[in-house]
Amino acid sequence: MKNKFSRVVVKVGSSSLTYDNGKLNLKLLDRLCRVIADLRNRGVEVVLVSSGAISVGVSKMGLPKRPSSTSLRQAAAAVGQVELMFIYDKFFSEYGQNIAQVLLTGDVMMDPVRHRNVVNTFNTLFDHGCLPIVNENDTVSTAELDLRSSDENDFSDNDALSAIVADITRADLLVIMSDIEGLYDSDPHKNPEAKLISRVEELSDEVMRLGGGAGSVHGTGGMKSKLLAARRATEAGAATLIVGSSRPENLYDIFEGKKVGTLFCARH
Repeated sequence: MKNKFSRVVVKVGSSSLTYDNGKLNLKLLDRLCRVIADLRNRGVEVVLVSSGAISVGVSKMGLPKRPSSTSLRQAAAAVGQVELMFIYDKFFSEYGQNIAQVLLTGDVMMDPVRHRNVVNTFNTLFDHGCLPIVNENDTVSTAELDLRSSDENDFSDNDALSAIVADITRADLLVIMSDIEGLYDSDPHKNPEAKLISRVEELSDEVMRLGGGAGSVHGTGGMKSKLLAARRATEAGAATLIVGSSRPENLYDIFEGKKVGTLFCARH
């Protein structure tokens, strides 16, 4: 049975978009853009939440590693965001898609005027057939850069950001594309017998305890941040899927009703 999601938020992280040296994985990016463009051609409204700006900026600036200085990370984000959007525009233009850059800060949910402005912007972009590409505005906000991800309401990584965007846009589905295929009953990196959990009806405390630590050297999120994002999105009414990012075609499987990754059911 095919799924009929009409508005989807797709989040992809730094570790999925870049190689170990911080440079963009152009082959994977091209495939991701092609699949998203094809879904949009089917009539699905898509918002892409994309990390990667800092990693790309670090590489482009010739820095030896991800800097510890907040101001230098902000500078790297500013440099990398330009490169990232240039590549997205190049690939999506080849598939006939117009894109728009949307940079958000954490107070978008707390300030009613800013919230209304963001909602209006998204709705207008949808009305005009544009694909919004979202990232946190690291130049003016250091929430993600400070890596304070212990609180579920913290605007501390793009997993949390994707859940907020799903809420703002009233999306039917949030897809978090990760370097792990979904939620397992134990750590698959340590336990070869770990089993993928295909469906979660409720994000109970027991399920939340399955979340691990931080992600890769190029990312800030781990499974814990993804579970927190899933809880926020499902409470807002969006079903959430964690799927592997190495195969962008997983997005096709979702719309074909095939089992892929871990599905977290919407609360209402």
